[in-house]
Amino acid sequence: MELPILKLVFLVIVVYLSQVSAAEKDLSFGLLESSFDSDLDRLQKDIGYTFKNIGYLRQAMTHASFSQENNNALSILGSHVIESSVSLLALRQNIDVSPKDVGLKIAEMATSCSVDGLRLKLNKVVRVSSNTDPSAPKVVCGAFRAIFGAVAVDNNKVDDAVSVFWSVHGVPSGKALSS
Repeated sequence: MELPILKLVFLVIVVYLSQVSAAEKDLSFGLLESSFDSDLDRLQKDIGYTFKNIGYLRQAMTHASFSQENNNALSILGSHVIESSVSLLALRQNIDVSPKDVGLKIAEMATSCSVDGLRLKLNKVVRVSSNTDPSAPKVVCGAFRAIFGAVAVDNNKVDDAVSVFWSVHGVPSGKALSS
């Protein structure tokens, strides 16, 4: 009779400990999410744009190493926002600008995405797997570009994304499009 009681007590302890462990995991995940939410709030202030659907910014700050729901598609859209913005600025400044010069300006912008992203502390915000360096230029640039893709999707138009890009990059939108 004593052996079944010991088995029952052992089972109760195992079940209890597994529930405590799960609760601790939920608590720590909640704290991580709370920190991530705070980082997203700060990021919105830093870029001067408040998302109607914060889920877009969450996805923009999620690297492919962290989740299948990640920033890859938003980064592609954001890249096009940046390229279009730079091209438009170059053409507004000089309608006869050569395609080579436009390409050089776009390439220059592509290399500055890491600097801009680090200035926004995206390496502290972007969610990556434990074996991925959040400060790697590819990770930071992907998150940086994804912000502008997320803004475009949030508004269902590119114009606001262009304005946010120039605001973040340092050229006021009114000045950027003036002749």
